[in-house]
Amino acid sequence: MTEEIGKSEPTEDKFLSPENKPHIVIGPEGEEIQVDPLNDYFCTEPPKVHEPRNKIVEKFLNWARAESLWVLGFGTGCGSIEIPPLLSPRYDAYRFGVMMRPTPRQSSVLIISGYLAVKTLKRVIRSYEQMQNPKFVMALGSCTINGGMYWDSYNTINRLDYYLPVDVYVAGCMPRPEAILAGFDKLKQRIKQGRAEGANEYVEKFDWYKANQKKVIKDWNMPDYNW
Repeated sequence: MTEEIGKSEPTEDKFLSPENKPHIVIGPEGEEIQVDPLNDYFCTEPPKVHEPRNKIVEKFLNWARAESLWVLGFGTGCGSIEIPPLLSPRYDAYRFGVMMRPTPRQSSVLIISGYLAVKTLKRVIRSYEQMQNPKFVMALGSCTINGGMYWDSYNTINRLDYYLPVDVYVAGCMPRPEAILAGFDKLKQRIKQGRAEGANEYVEKFDWYKANQKKVIKDWNMPDYNW
């Protein structure tokens, strides 16, 4: 048998998670099924910009979106302690149309509640990309703006808007529930004005965001398209 010259074996991605590698699963009737998770479970095409509809329809849709904000219950930092009081009878965020949801597929708002570790950033990216458009990001505290007290830390990020588009920042360390309600009010204003276009910005600058993400996440072991 002659060996083909110049033909090299395909290199294996050492960071690829075992569950994302091609493997065989057993079907309900005992049959073997070949599964390639990256091609079978995830989208292989880049995201697309969602163009607004005509002015009157889009204005109505933006009003409806602003008055029904479904927040992904994902606490990323110390600001998470401010979220439960927000839903208590004293502040009652439900009366403003703000509701917590358990999964990204049900949510329209992602709150980054304070400092964000590089390890957590990977999970945040996947959660954000799995949320349906239109989607919005609210960032709490100085840590999301300039790193705060962790500005020179090796394992936390300094500026959230290098990795995800941010629609509203709420300053403070940490902001009180009243400030977070004010942040929701500002987000509602931006949505109604048609200015909360972070999801489309993420699509338009997708390569830039993805390059920044991979600079800090050294063990990138998930697909680029988590739709």
